[in-house]
Amino acid sequence: MLLLRSLLYFVGSIISLILISFLGLFLIFTNYSTRQKFLSQWAIFCIWWLKVTLNIKTKVVGGENILQEPCIIISNHQSTWETLAFQTIFPAHTWVLKRELLWLPVFGWSLALLNPIIINRGDKLNAIKRVIRQGSDRLKRGISIVIYPEGTRQPYKQLGAYQNGGSAIAKKTGYSIVPVYHNAGKLWAKGAFIKQPGEITLVIGKAISQSSLKPSEVTEQIRQWTLEQERKFN
Repeated sequence: MLLLRSLLYFVGSIISLILISFLGLFLIFTNYSTRQKFLSQWAIFCIWWLKVTLNIKTKVVGGENILQEPCIIISNHQSTWETLAFQTIFPAHTWVLKRELLWLPVFGWSLALLNPIIINRGDKLNAIKRVIRQGSDRLKRGISIVIYPEGTRQPYKQLGAYQNGGSAIAKKTGYSIVPVYHNAGKLWAKGAFIKQPGEITLVIGKAISQSSLKPSEVTEQIRQWTLEQERKFN
């Protein structure tokens, strides 16, 4: 039964993706706000469709900590769910993406309209410099950025090493960091087609403003906070 329900979700998400991505290409000459509001409708639909087809719900803890001004959202990385759900929870934002995603017909082109930070994972040194430089640019333009410091998605209950990119951007620009934890991998595991019904908990921590700490120390502080949430909500 879960296979059929997961298949139903998949079909609906793909059809809506093709439709919204194609129509989004006609917005190429509009401003970022217009493009973001339209293209995020796919994520909004998918989160609703997950609830309809698989009864996957979201519980948000700490919603009062969401900032309306541009910020750096630093989150653990477990599931495709997070890139969808964040668009329904946080104000307009963009992401760090590997450049290969932009090569995908229609979908990749529509992603480019959202001003992502594009990196070459094979060149780690320049990738970090690019994240800091372009991340600073996005923030100054009023666009929040989402950073997954683990780099790649991790299995449920396994937290990878945290890189310092997000903390380095905060140190350079003075913008605040909002730490986030979620346990989506419990229901929608990395690379899994079949999804489990249930409730995903997303925890939003208090913003971390300018700090005298080194970026590496701030990163470790965020990672320890994330581990605390993992123990609490699993």
